[in-house]
Amino acid sequence: MRTPKFVFAILIFAFIAISGYAQVDQDELRDLPPVTFINYEGPYFRIDTREQIRQLGVVLGQQIAERERGIAPTLAAMSAEQRREYSYRFEYGALNRYFVIHSVSGPENGKLDADIFGLGVDTAVDHIRNLRTIVQGYLQAAYDYSERDAALLAEYITIYNAVYRGDWDYFTERYKTPVIGHLIRDRAGLSIRYDEWPGRTMMLIPLGHGGLSSIDTTSITDSRVIEEMRREDDRGVPQRQDMVDLIEREAEQAEQRAAAEREAIRQEERQIAEERGQTAQERQQIEQERQQAQEDQRNGAITLDELRQLQEELERRRQAAEQRDQETAQREGELDQRRDDAQFYEDFAEQKIDEAQQMREDIARDQQDIIVQETTGGILGVSIERRDPTIMGRLIRFNTATGAELRRSPVNTIHTRTVTFVGGRIFAIAGENVGNGAVRLVELNQTSLEIARQGDDDLRVGSLIWVNGNDLYAITTDLATNNCFLGRFDTNLALQAKSTVRVHPDAGVSIQQGRLLTQNENGTPLILNPADLSVVR
Repeated sequence: MRTPKFVFAILIFAFIAISGYAQVDQDELRDLPPVTFINYEGPYFRIDTREQIRQLGVVLGQQIAERERGIAPTLAAMSAEQRREYSYRFEYGALNRYFVIHSVSGPENGKLDADIFGLGVDTAVDHIRNLRTIVQGYLQAAYDYSERDAALLAEYITIYNAVYRGDWDYFTERYKTPVIGHLIRDRAGLSIRYDEWPGRTMMLIPLGHGGLSSIDTTSITDSRVIEEMRREDDRGVPQRQDMVDLIEREAEQAEQRAAAEREAIRQEERQIAEERGQTAQERQQIEQERQQAQEDQRNGAITLDELRQLQEELERRRQAAEQRDQETAQREGELDQRRDDAQFYEDFAEQKIDEAQQMREDIARDQQDIIVQETTGGILGVSIERRDPTIMGRLIRFNTATGAELRRSPVNTIHTRTVTFVGGRIFAIAGENVGNGAVRLVELNQTSLEIARQGDDDLRVGSLIWVNGNDLYAITTDLATNNCFLGRFDTNLALQAKSTVRVHPDAGVSIQQGRLLTQNENGTPLILNPADLSVVR
């Protein structure tokens, strides 16, 4: 018999507990057991489509999003002090299958809110790929993440929960008291074994503060998680690069929110100043009219009854001015909280920029290690054999101990400055526009150093390759007109997007905070969307 679905919300006051964040001993990271998920690998009685699997998470996410929208007006009407003391949770799903506990409460010494994603005894998910697809659907529906971002976060979240499986001290130090109150100790986190998931899993999804930062990326990218990703053959470089991109977009969004809040504060300050001035003028006018009325009564211009009536009217106006003053004072008090909010977003943006920079440096070191790793007992180098029309040569593998050449690539038209390593794979621009020749993107086999794959698009001689995650950028050319455009390619060398505006033949590319900077055909700066290469400004 199925456990009935539960759909309810409970509003409670936040508990306060004092504790610091868990600390990770960097020297002990390499001694930790690896997180290698053990999945079911065999025939299936029934195979669900990926979309059917994703919808399991979508349904839960939609319910959470709907309740958040419903409670938003209540929260908006509260003062900052009331919001700090307010706490709520939503629970949706079926306890015997998939369920979510969404727990949010006031500040508690830097601790985190969380969604607890549970797997009941009747769940049938038996592969980490499918579990991540369910979590991806949940993140898309609950927090409006894109498909790509949600898939990336789902991968990190599962690794994070496997890393900290059973680490109760970490959970209690990191998460708020209400969150811990919903956890069952021996179910917290995610086992690496699929047969231990049903009825024994309560994954924690750390929450941030909305938008691209709805999920706390700082937690799920900590040292222990990254060390797990680095155990992969490609050091987890593609996923880590994608996370850097997301974190940089978080920083950009926070900067925009801070700037918008600062501008709103300035406008409010100007309005308050104007109202203060108007109220002061009103008080001055009231006093002048009061004195004039008294003078008129003494001179017999008005009667005593008329004086009293005038004084009553002036008193009403004085009280109204006093009321406006009190309301203005309250608004001034609220500005302090808004200034704190703006400062928070500015500080958060700076934190995320620092995190992204550190991650980029770590990735660069790992990429360099991949470049020199001895996949066949040697390291790769590039020989320069020709310089016209561009510097060309071939890849050579050397023995590190003796310097002896182990293998020489048969491809002698590699544009030497374009050799690029992505996830342990070798990419470059090769060829020349002579006879049946063409200048194209190529992938080289790591062992034979022969061309394993080539692109279909003509490239500008002298173009470099710029890498952003799993995206490759290069300058394409129309051989008939010699017009140049910027192209975005995937690691299968297929063109995914091309700029509609022409770029300079010697243009450079820099990707920062979700924007691509290059130069148009006249050499002036040009900002493009990195995804579709449309003009941003």
